Amino acid sequence: MKIKQTAGRDSLGAFAPEFARLNDDVLFGEVWSDDTLSLRDRSLVTVVTLIAEGLTDSSFRYHLETAKNNGITATEIAAIITHAAFYAGWPKAWAAFRIAKEVWGDKTIGNASYEAHKRASIFPVGAPNDAFARYFTGKSYLAPLADSVFNVTFEPRARNNYHIHRADKGGGQILLCVAGKGIYEEEGKPARLLEAGDVVSISEGVRHWHGAADEWFSHIAIEVKGENSRTEWLEAIDDEHYTSVLANLKKQNNG
Repeated sequence: MKIKQTAGRDSLGAFAPEFARLNDDVLFGEVWSDDTLSLRDRSLVTVVTLIAEGLTDSSFRYHLETAKNNGITATEIAAIITHAAFYAGWPKAWAAFRIAKEVWGDKTIGNASYEAHKRASIFPVGAPNDAFARYFTGKSYLAPLADSVFNVTFEPRARNNYHIHRADKGGGQILLCVAGKGIYEEEGKPARLLEAGDVVSISEGVRHWHGAADEWFSHIAIEVKGENSRTEWLEAIDDEHYTSVLANLKKQNNG
């Protein structure tokens, strides 16, 4: 499976475009996407290399979270860091353990509702959606599946801001709901409660938002090709509006 990464262009595209290209297109688009090694094995190699270098910054946390999503268990990461300690150094292992304990012991990620949601979806949860976190209320996760196709997972009550998919011609987005329960609302129309199997077709130029109800929720987001496609991000969905929408949907659903 080819991995699509945009973190380089999102963070450094204007300042260092060549570095961003190498990060997104070569490191992830070619090296990580080469199926000679599994994603699990690549995560293991990357984590051990970063421990050896003594790098325990945000990128190390990202790769630990990726390792977890790629199937490395808490027991295995403990054994990996312990083994690396004898070759890379004891202080480096201590630093690595502090972050690994947070990642594998996270009370939200590790709870029963998350594990049940993960089993219900055939697609990976992915890594924290840090590049777009400023456009979300609550935490979301992103797993690239193909070109312009992503599995987006929302923690309970997490949602994105109002936004509009723009294009000079064509454009828009399709959502395929795969697990959990979510909410979709277009400006001027009643909100919808989303469940696995539901499909939402979003036209270009429509102001809308979507996210989780009060449980985990995942949908596949497919970008509809268009000329000069872009997303216009707008204001956040405040708690009062979100709570009102959720309450109304629950009432309708129970009725």
